[in-house]
Amino acid sequence: MANQRDYYEVLGVGRTATGEELKKAYRKLAIQFHPDKNPGDKKAEENFKELSQAYETLSDPQKRQMYDQYGHAAAGAGPGGPGGFDFQGFGGGAGAGSINDIFGDIFGDLFGAQAGGRARGGRRRTSGRPGDDLRTSVDITFEEAAFGAEKVIIVPKTVRCDTCTGTGAKPGTQPENCAQCGGRGEVNFQQGFFAITRPCPRCNGAGQTIPNPCVNCGGSGSVKKRTQIAVKIPAGVDTGQRLKLTGEGEAGERGGPAGDLYVSINILPHDFFTRDEFDVICEVPVTFGHAALGAEIEVPTLEGKVKLKIPAGTQSHKILRLKGKGLARLGSYGRGDQLVRIIVEVPTNLTQDQRDLLKKFSESGADAAHPMHHSFFEKVKNLFG
Repeated sequence: MANQRDYYEVLGVGRTATGEELKKAYRKLAIQFHPDKNPGDKKAEENFKELSQAYETLSDPQKRQMYDQYGHAAAGAGPGGPGGFDFQGFGGGAGAGSINDIFGDIFGDLFGAQAGGRARGGRRRTSGRPGDDLRTSVDITFEEAAFGAEKVIIVPKTVRCDTCTGTGAKPGTQPENCAQCGGRGEVNFQQGFFAITRPCPRCNGAGQTIPNPCVNCGGSGSVKKRTQIAVKIPAGVDTGQRLKLTGEGEAGERGGPAGDLYVSINILPHDFFTRDEFDVICEVPVTFGHAALGAEIEVPTLEGKVKLKIPAGTQSHKILRLKGKGLARLGSYGRGDQLVRIIVEVPTNLTQDQRDLLKKFSESGADAAHPMHHSFFEKVKNLFG
């Protein structure tokens, strides 16, 4: 146990790695050290076993928590024995499902299934390789976030080839059944005591080959193009949220389904407004006289200006609420509020007459007119004598 390497070190990731980062790291290294790629190499076999132990533990949230707390001692206490690798887990469980998925991808890379052969679970795909997902971002205004909008974005991506309608075959010709696998998409081979079925290396598991490829797409069934896509922005979205556009990603190969497009939202700064979830915040300056005596002022909202009453004696940073003047509640009903933060502006560049008036006001019952000021300095006096 003392000679075992840290599982995070084995996978080459940090201790805060996400499940997707763990999966990518394991997949890359498993391909490198897999026994089928390194026949007779004991060192590669040991590395592959160690790698599998590490991933099986860290991909399971409960096992990972135990490992983070107790290290290899926690792994050794499990049903997998001292190594912490439970081969029974391949029949079920959270970690087992992840490893089964990974192994499906690994065998695809080892034997050429990535072009569209076997689906996970041993079933042959009924179409070509699915397209990759894409990610982009879109800038929207504060008002568009509040009320929703439709934006048109341009995304460079692969689309279905119009010349061959996605088949990859030259017009007037058809794909043919693979001569090596007879159209099954898989072949059998013997490795030691085991008979293993793998995707056909000639057709990459598709079950078909293309003797006469399309000249426009080279047989892939897709071409690169800058595509305009309309994106509907729902009311109430916030910066960092993502919209999923199904089927707007990269085109699949040879008729495979297209991937998805994920659009990240970025809200541009506004001259007046900020937000707190679905509430809109607006700072409004008022004069010393309006704050002291009370007044009715106009304040901006998302739908135009409205009248707002300022109570007499309003202090700076007092929050006044306008019900229902905020943003739409995404995924729910109604709207948030607008919070108006009052900022009392101290007068500057006074004339001599104004200075004299303020001085006279300050000297006439200042304590009664400024209770917070009086209370504060009374406390200071009591504290320090």
